Amino acid sequence: MKKGIYIFLRFLIKIALHLYYKRILVEGAENIPKNQPVILVANHQNALIDPLVVGAHISIRPYFLTRAAVFKNPVAAYLLNLVQMLPVYRVMDGFSTIPQNQRTFQKTNQVLQQNGSVLIFAEGNHSIVRNIRPLSKGFTRMAYGALAEAPEIKPVVVPVGIQYSAHKKSGSVVKISIGKPIPVDPDPAQALKLTRQVEAALKSMVVDLPNTDYDETLQRLLSNQVDVCSKEDVERYLVDNQVATKVKPAGYLMNKMMKLFHLPLYWIWLFGIAPKMEDEVFTSTWKFVIGGVLAPIYYGLILICCFIPGYGTWAISFLLMAWITVFWNENSQE
Repeated sequence: MKKGIYIFLRFLIKIALHLYYKRILVEGAENIPKNQPVILVANHQNALIDPLVVGAHISIRPYFLTRAAVFKNPVAAYLLNLVQMLPVYRVMDGFSTIPQNQRTFQKTNQVLQQNGSVLIFAEGNHSIVRNIRPLSKGFTRMAYGALAEAPEIKPVVVPVGIQYSAHKKSGSVVKISIGKPIPVDPDPAQALKLTRQVEAALKSMVVDLPNTDYDETLQRLLSNQVDVCSKEDVERYLVDNQVATKVKPAGYLMNKMMKLFHLPLYWIWLFGIAPKMEDEVFTSTWKFVIGGVLAPIYYGLILICCFIPGYGTWAISFLLMAWITVFWNENSQE
């Protein structure tokens, strides 16, 4: 039953993601092995969008490790449990909560021992800054914890790079790059070496701008229409000042039209959520939730108006235009 719900929810989430984003590109999907313990280690740039976009576009059904704070709401906790998300408690959640991580690691041990998979965002926090931050030891703890209980298993770590052309906007581009699997050396003394291997793999897959003069560098890339989701294009520009393929700015008309035809939903975001949001990294998460949960209700109400005498033609035309603006919505890089 739970498996069926998971598959159904993943299907709905995948459809919603492709409506929210203009394009979702996946490279290296064939690098994920099957019938083997897999730890997917990804960078973390876009809050809850990251696990959703990865989970919906790979062939396996991983468990996800995510910040415990999002489990505080009982309804959210129930839904997160259905899509196989597990809480990770951090110091900022209170020192008393840290021991609760033991239950999470016990679960990941069981999953890996059964040739399952786990996705972890090893940077330990999220940021829209386009670089790789130092990796925490959580994924090596999982790997060697599972090996300690079942030495016969052969876990691998698969690096996953996630990039966004515009982190906070719909109608943008997402690029998922999946690297070659890295075998886990059974010797726990090699944990640090494994961490460095995975960190190097991630840096080779995604745009990794230095913190020094970061804003200035990013602005140069955007001004010269360099594809900020292409590591090769970015490095070519920074080294040789050459632009391989220019990314033209998107027009604003269709995005404005989409907001107009979805004005009640846009107002909920603009006046209800945005002023109270403390962390900008959750921008797309909230927009996606508003669209995914409230848009079907909004469309349903318009559909009801189609059967009201004198309003049918207008309601149908309005609904069609609302759908068209969603499909044609596009935003520029940022």
